[in-house]
Amino acid sequence: MSSPWGAHMRVERDWEGVAWLMLDRAGERVNSLSAAMLEEFDRVIGELEEDPPNGLVIASAKEAGFVPGADIDELEAIDSAAAARALAERGSKLFERIARLPFPTVALIRGHCLGGGLELALACTYRVVVDEPATRLGLPEVQLGIVPAWGGIRRLPALVGPPVALDLLLTGRRVSARRARKLGLADVCVAPRVMENAARRVVMSGRQCRHLPMRELLMATVLRRLVASRARARLAVRVRREHYPAPYAILDIWARHGGDASAVPDADPASLATLACSDTAHNLLRVFRLRERLQRLGLEAGGEPLQRVHVVGAGTMGGDIAALCADRGFDVTLQDERVEAIAAAIGRAVVGWRQRHRDDESAVRAARDRLVPDPEGHGIAHADLIIEAIAEDLDAKRTLFSRIEAAACTDAVLATNTSSLSIEAIARGMAKPRRLIGMHFFNPVARMPLVEVVSPRGAGRAAHSRALAFVHALGKLPLPVASAPGFLVNAALAPYLFEALRCVEDGIPPATIDEAMCAWGMQIGPVELVDRIGLDVALAAGRGLGLDPVPAQLAEHVEAGRLGAKSGQGYYRWKDGRAQAGAAPGAAPGLAGRLVAPLVAAAREALSRGVVADADLADAGMIFGAGFPPFTGGPLHSEARRQLTETEPETEDQEDVFP
Repeated sequence: MSSPWGAHMRVERDWEGVAWLMLDRAGERVNSLSAAMLEEFDRVIGELEEDPPNGLVIASAKEAGFVPGADIDELEAIDSAAAARALAERGSKLFERIARLPFPTVALIRGHCLGGGLELALACTYRVVVDEPATRLGLPEVQLGIVPAWGGIRRLPALVGPPVALDLLLTGRRVSARRARKLGLADVCVAPRVMENAARRVVMSGRQCRHLPMRELLMATVLRRLVASRARARLAVRVRREHYPAPYAILDIWARHGGDASAVPDADPASLATLACSDTAHNLLRVFRLRERLQRLGLEAGGEPLQRVHVVGAGTMGGDIAALCADRGFDVTLQDERVEAIAAAIGRAVVGWRQRHRDDESAVRAARDRLVPDPEGHGIAHADLIIEAIAEDLDAKRTLFSRIEAAACTDAVLATNTSSLSIEAIARGMAKPRRLIGMHFFNPVARMPLVEVVSPRGAGRAAHSRALAFVHALGKLPLPVASAPGFLVNAALAPYLFEALRCVEDGIPPATIDEAMCAWGMQIGPVELVDRIGLDVALAAGRGLGLDPVPAQLAEHVEAGRLGAKSGQGYYRWKDGRAQAGAAPGAAPGLAGRLVAPLVAAAREALSRGVVADADLADAGMIFGAGFPPFTGGPLHSEARRQLTETEPETEDQEDVFP
């Protein structure tokens, strides 16, 4: 080829006449598909059409992975229907051209293959995935409030069948290399050392492409509208169209337009033009940026890396923290005075690992080998990080850290998982109280993405930096917060929960309150959340935060032993892990506003007291730690939007979205 090198990719031919197209976006760590990169891609495909190779392998020259998707900066810049349509047509026409090439093509996927990256891979004849933990495939556009517009809605169901495809499309879920092979998304799953040879063999094999079984073929064709209708009904149980229109748009595009996003008129609610210019998409892109910022805080924290972790307390929180650490490659010792508690924690851990690594029992065995029972606490002396996760008892924690400090290495990081107690108060019995920091995980540990990293007054920066880096290594989002009652998340969440309980005392049924907040955008209602947390825990936290007066009915329930889900009775009766709520009478006007107002005020107060550095971090904490609706962009961002539009007539949607 006369011009094998370009700004963003290069093409080389091997001795068998196979062309290797290596993606390498200039000046960037990853191969995000910018307009310039797609234009160059189009020129390269034109040259290959003029001088056809025996086959084409598309791979990445980046260590960071294959292709993470479209350029986010360009997505954020969309400000008109014309711009959205231009973006959609640019990629869809190129990928259709690739799909029609007169020679076989292979996508060699190592690392992340997401969004437009997976749509590129779907346009190829075959897909070879590399069996590494970093390899993940998915179409997460729905999480940004938009839809896959470059052929993914059409090609994915045709390849893997509607049930699997709709699950991936509607959730944005990512799958591992082995899972992709099992689902039929990938043709071959290989080790890194043989990936080039495997790609070459596959592209030259002439093997038949995968065909759907008859049942799934019917679902993808003549029964498509029926399948979409049923999927829409299931989706409505989880999310509301007015809050998250993108998953509903995906179903509409698949059912009514055969998966061709470019065939949807711009004025249609399912069009990329409508979605990309919506407040929801803008806010979800903002949330994406907030996530990136927290990830950078951990990535750039530096400090001596931590490898050996000792966890004290094998209850739900401690056991789950230990399980997460072991799963992420850390050597973990788990201490508890009750051996049976350690055994139960390890049992739960194995169940969780098997759910996470459904196609890789070796990963489960490796994690199990890294988690060592340690009832006597011998691991303290060798640990780089010691995490305390016992009950919220100040005296017990203070006594424990006096013993831990005496046995620990002088440079070990000492952390408490307290959710509301003062770090300074816990450290008061230590010889060097500045050693102690907070590392507040949220329940359930495996699912909640945020960890508050708490710096008490006078704490050393080295321990704080190492903690931030450790949280990032766990795959979590570290949020730096100052030591203050409840830190950020609980300090803002507790007034919201207590206001809901006061509404109950005002005669509003719990089910009505919860339905009002779910309709407003919360994933779970506040009264049910209190029941799940535990009424005793909520009462203690409220008193610790000085939230007077404490709801009288809450105190009565606790005194009577009605502690919520764990006792089978709280504000709700519980059966098989579910609240028996019954029908919810209609909500009174303004109920959602009454409940959200204390949360917004508390978040604003935390910001003013310097608990977090800025409003963006406050929003990030409330979204990732408290479940504040992402489509709003966060409580302080939402408040700012409301203030900007308060002189305009309120619409029903504005009342739903903004506090």
